[in-house]
Amino acid sequence: MKHSILLIFSLFTVTVFSCKKKTDPVTPVNTSNPEPQLIFKFKFDSTQVRLDNLGQPSTIPSGHAAQCPVFHSMSAHYIELSPNDNTALGGGAVLYRAPETTAGGSNAIDFSQAKLAGQNEVFFSIPLKNVAAGSYKWLRVSLAYQNYDIKYKYYYTPTSTDYYFTGTLASFIGFDTYITSYKINTQTMAINGNKLQGYWGFETSPLGVTSTYEGQTSVTTVPNPLNSSSPIPAGSCVVTGQFANNLVITGNETKDVTVVVSLSTNNSFEWNDTSNDGWYQPNAPANETVVDMGIRGLIPTVQ
Repeated sequence: MKHSILLIFSLFTVTVFSCKKKTDPVTPVNTSNPEPQLIFKFKFDSTQVRLDNLGQPSTIPSGHAAQCPVFHSMSAHYIELSPNDNTALGGGAVLYRAPETTAGGSNAIDFSQAKLAGQNEVFFSIPLKNVAAGSYKWLRVSLAYQNYDIKYKYYYTPTSTDYYFTGTLASFIGFDTYITSYKINTQTMAINGNKLQGYWGFETSPLGVTSTYEGQTSVTTVPNPLNSSSPIPAGSCVVTGQFANNLVITGNETKDVTVVVSLSTNNSFEWNDTSNDGWYQPNAPANETVVDMGIRGLIPTVQ
């Protein structure tokens, strides 16, 4: 989906690596609150089907390459439960909307208040008594920020030698984000302004010297299988996924309900592979550029 800033969102924004599923310990749920909660956790799955903007299986275009990042954290800006295919965005049960600000000019997500969560970690919970009773077929989550490791090749000019490393990338995929500063891995980047969807910072330490890069993509894939009946605003990052069986909320629940939000990271980091070798080279003369960092699908599962 090509980036297009639409303030309408203020209503709510080649492969050479083996992609293997990682199993992590489950984070214990806080049981100090006696009220039954609806709990949301992230799961990052590199083996989940890779989708396009319309929710259809997607391949890597000719001239591009991609890899499966190793995720550290993600943040969400908006969460909604939708009862059917024709429910317009915002017409379902809106459970969460992160703080926004106009400090940078136009309305934007306030990154300083973003909640980050990793694999199997809770990123949001709400008392079930506060969720409208109903039967929900779809989950919609607007994603805002992601932090992960990628592999790359570093071109060292004096000897024309290639070195292979791992670096950390922080990317902002929400509709627009106000950032005072953010930390990639060890390095903090001062911004003090708004950044458009697709802004990213990359940190690496080749040959013992820490370097940072910044960039901007023009494309962020946002899978929405309901595009024909319930579209989302251009420039947003509202990923839509269907429950295998409807999530039914009665209002009389006596125990927690957990929804695992499985996000497809299957070749989600994509670049223009001008060197035609399947390796991302951020400093090579070939001028390889990041093309897309969008999440490639969402599958919600009730535990």
